[in-house]
Amino acid sequence: MKVFHIVENIDRGAVENWLVRMLRHACKRGVKLDWTFYCALGQKGQMDEVVRKLGATIIYSPFAIGQKTDFIRALRTELKVGKYDVLHGHHDLVSGLYLAAAVGIPLKKRLVHVHNADESVLTPHPLKQAVLRPLLRQTCLRLADKIVGISNHTLDTFLGGQRRRAGRDLVHYYGINPAPFLSARTDRFGFRQELGLPEDALILLFAGRMVPEKNPLFALEVFAEMRRRNPRAVAVFVGSGSMEQAVITRAHELGVGDSCRFLGWRSDVPEVMSCCDWFILPRPEAPMEGLGIAVIEAQLAGLRLLLSRGIADDPLLPGSVWARLGLAEGAEKWAEEALKLLDQIPPTPQIAAAQLAQSPFDLDFALTDLLKLYNEVEVHPR
Repeated sequence: MKVFHIVENIDRGAVENWLVRMLRHACKRGVKLDWTFYCALGQKGQMDEVVRKLGATIIYSPFAIGQKTDFIRALRTELKVGKYDVLHGHHDLVSGLYLAAAVGIPLKKRLVHVHNADESVLTPHPLKQAVLRPLLRQTCLRLADKIVGISNHTLDTFLGGQRRRAGRDLVHYYGINPAPFLSARTDRFGFRQELGLPEDALILLFAGRMVPEKNPLFALEVFAEMRRRNPRAVAVFVGSGSMEQAVITRAHELGVGDSCRFLGWRSDVPEVMSCCDWFILPRPEAPMEGLGIAVIEAQLAGLRLLLSRGIADDPLLPGSVWARLGLAEGAEKWAEEALKLLDQIPPTPQIAAAQLAQSPFDLDFALTDLLKLYNEVEVHPR
């Protein structure tokens, strides 16, 4: 089955990382995938060579998606020339544009994969958004053979009140690899020494893009309240983004700048997580997170979770230690709940990995489920 994935580019994005993870697992299991990645941004990505070594093809769009006529014409030409079996669009509502470009082309399957609930339509103009959202939604619902959401909430949000159609509107969970967390070198003392922190420091971890939809400023406010209650508390921020400088500035305004560490992007996130005590994700409650992959990873690392009501239940494994609060409850309440969680011991990475293996996030299960979308063969568990 020749599958044509339309993505941004093969870089840091959660979608692309998941696809590469599935491609790598398929190769490991001896399952040959004929995948082509069409990069809508027209740019090279950090994982391009990895993808090529795994046997996939990468094509860069010759036109930016903003050049709609040229972009659609180039996409349509490639779909015709490449003789693909499956069109798999990964841009939520915007995938309606790809479906329109594919009208009349003899594809066996047309899939729209919904990865977020924010319903972005690539324009900041409110009037254009109001026009494009229902138009693109109806295009997807009418032209796609399957609508696939990464969580129940994400799928139902995309359907916009329409009832799920049996066999057509489905949830497919990302496959998660627990191996990096099982093999992570946990050196709590060395990590604290590296960051110039006391050896008994209790670390609150924020890991992800430092952007408004992840709400890092609120995480900082929570930490400041935690620090007032327990001077052993420190904060570590892993990631970068448009709000990074604002968070650093606010940390000094709150008098906790010396107790925060800003590490930027790290390639050893499992090791960093394994050395911390809490993981915080105070996402705004609307729109909700599509699926909190970092939440799953934090459980695999044995962390206590502080989550907003913008995080659904899907990423929570049995036995995890967590508190979910509304942002309106305020940073003081969040800090109180965080310190209460210290009385509970999270499952070890080994236990969490065993729980993951019994869930839809298991790599074998997820690969089989993905291939079923294309009507391909199943992968039998080892």
